[in-house]
Amino acid sequence: MENIDKYHQAVIDSSIKLSDDEVKSAVEKIISTKFSENMNKEVYKTILNSIDLTTLTSTDSPQSVAAFTDRVNEFENEYPELPNVAAICVYPNFVQVVRTVLDVSSVEIAAVSGGFPSSQTFPEVKVAETALAIDSGADEIDIVFSLGNYLDGDYEAVCDEISELKQCCRDGKLKVILETGALKTAENIKNASVLSLYSGADFLKTSTGKEFPGATLEAAYVMALCIKEYYEKTGNKVGFKASGGVRTTEDAVKYYTIIKEVLGEEWLSNEYFRIGASSLANSVLADITDQPGLKFF
Repeated sequence: MENIDKYHQAVIDSSIKLSDDEVKSAVEKIISTKFSENMNKEVYKTILNSIDLTTLTSTDSPQSVAAFTDRVNEFENEYPELPNVAAICVYPNFVQVVRTVLDVSSVEIAAVSGGFPSSQTFPEVKVAETALAIDSGADEIDIVFSLGNYLDGDYEAVCDEISELKQCCRDGKLKVILETGALKTAENIKNASVLSLYSGADFLKTSTGKEFPGATLEAAYVMALCIKEYYEKTGNKVGFKASGGVRTTEDAVKYYTIIKEVLGEEWLSNEYFRIGASSLANSVLADITDQPGLKFF
């Protein structure tokens, strides 16, 4: 009998065996029966408080990132009755800028790392970049799952890399971006979720929003099932983050609804539920304040 390594065994041991059509049907049922009840301002406030406010462009600069961060400071003064965003997410070279400018203690600093968005660089560079981001003041690190090694069937390389970068985070949280638009199928998304969970991920994240299609409700559903199964087996709670194309309040509420129905109310705080976005924050704030077209962030 052929020896099976522990990485492949973890995937085999998962009881989640859903076809793409079954996932689609399950999502359609949840949205058709549960979505409308979550379209209310209390949910919108939870979503606002779960946003990783993100700027990841080639034109980012110390001045633009400082101004971006200062809007979060100003929000605290202009809307003291509302919860602020969960985090500010930037390239790692701007972490120190955010750390210097940010005055709001409840807002975390997140940095993409590890050769974002392709994950194509030397392992030593990924380690150094992650360590430097943490040393600069990042609370959270978002890395990209190694699609190439996964597609080659080298699960050990995938898992060793995630585990090493988790160690680099020290006390910080590690979010693993599966790039579900590249993985495509429910089976691949399940496999990548299981490998990431057993390698120490603190969050599973859908997408980079760069090269491949962004978040989908179907991917979120599969990822949430994996998080639930992992929690039932180990007692470890892991978060979920949707990212890539989540732009409107309605979009965000659909992800909220999926997580609520699969994982339950205890996952509906920014400790375990995030949405990575830029324009979404304005949409949600406009719906909370009844000011259509509001542009604050």
